[in-house]
Order: sequence, then structure tokens, then C-alpha cells
Amino acid sequence: MAEKILVVEDELTLQETLAYNLKNQGYLVDTAGDGPGAIEKAREGKPDLILLDIMLPGMDGFEVCRSIRREMTVPILMLTARDDEIDRVVGLEVGADDYLTKPFSMRELIARIKALLRRVRIMQEMNPNVLTSSKQFHFEDLIIDEGRREVLLNGQPLELKPKEYELLVFLARNKGNVVSREVILEKVWGWDYFGDSRTVDVHVRWLREKIEEKPAEPKRIITVRSAGYRFEG
Repeated sequence: MAEKILVVEDELTLQETLAYNLKNQGYLVDTAGDGPGAIEKAREGKPDLILLDIMLPGMDGFEVCRSIRREMTVPILMLTARDDEIDRVVGLEVGADDYLTKPFSMRELIARIKALLRRVRIMQEMNPNVLTSSKQFHFEDLIIDEGRREVLLNGQPLELKPKEYELLVFLARNKGNVVSREVILEKVWGWDYFGDSRTVDVHVRWLREKIEEKPAEPKRIITVRSAGYRFEG
């Protein structure tokens, strides 16, 4: 069955160009030209991936991404006309999975889309019974429930972005072992992810802010200089 992509772009010419090329690749395509329309179509259409422009009228792409992330874990590839690291970090912070700066080649865009969708398929194949699994990790006041895809701290559920959750689960499975940033990128983001090790550092910092009593003096996620990170639970 063909995968569905929602293209959110207010520039009509680019929107039509993206839709045309994606359809030629065999994808089903829906489009939206503003933030509220994008949220509505994401809810109704349940796309497999969202291409999301940052500069949208009324509600920008960051707010759209943040809103969609509250309801679903669909991969989001953000598009921007600005090559600004702050934009990239903010995009990751609100839950985007990847980031592409205009102008870009259609070949690169298609490659990134395929990489994100492949990542989702691999995760589904590795965890076909994820909804019924009851595997849990207990670390004193921290509980990770893979079956419910839930993390509890002192009995209260934590709000984690999809990649924060996947990173925490990976670290928990490797408790006591040092894992490099490169290995984390490969296992959590996929070997064909286009980002770099700073992505790992940013997500580790966000996780520490949520699960560490003193994020500046972490006792759960330990930095091992020149090697990577070690999870102590």
C-alpha cells in the first residue's frame, strides 16, 4: 500500500512541484497551505510523513510541529529558507525528525524521505507487538514501560518527545555500558540519518532536564569523555 505524505507549504508553486515529484515516486500526497489546515489534515488523513515548511502564515511550522507532536508520532521533515543552527535546534526541540534548508535538490529530499520512512518500517518490524508488550525497566523512581510506551518518574508520567523516548529506551537496554554518539545515532536515528553527533548531545541534555534531580550534575546519564554516554539508571 502506498505511503501517504502531507506537504505543508504556503508557496503554491513549490507545493505543486513537491506534490508532483512525490506522486511520481509512488506516494499518495495531500497538501496544506497554512498551519491550522495542516493540523486538521494530519488528524483526518493520518499521513505516514509530513513535509513541513517553517515560514507559514498565521501559525509557523514550529507551532504546527509542536501541536502535531502532542497527538501523533508521525515523522516530520521541516523545510526552511534559513540556514540557521538556532532554527535547526528549535525544530528538533519541538519534535521534528529531520531538517532541510532551501534550496534543496529533489534527489536529496527524496533520499531523506525514504530514510525516515525506512526507519519507521524497521522499528515496526523489530517491535511488531509493541502495543501488547509488557516489558518494563525499573530504576528506583524511574519506570520505563515499553508496552505502554510510557515513562514514569515518582509515579507521574513524563512528557517525552518520540526521539527522547527512543534514546532513553536504548540507553536503558545498555545500562552500565558506554555507547558512543555514533552508535546512538545509528541505533536511534538510523544509519542513514543525515544529522551529526550534536543531535545526540541536544537530546541527552533534554532528557537530563526531565529525569535527573540535578541536570548539571547527572547521575543517570553519565558523559564519558571522548567515548560517549553511560546509563546508570
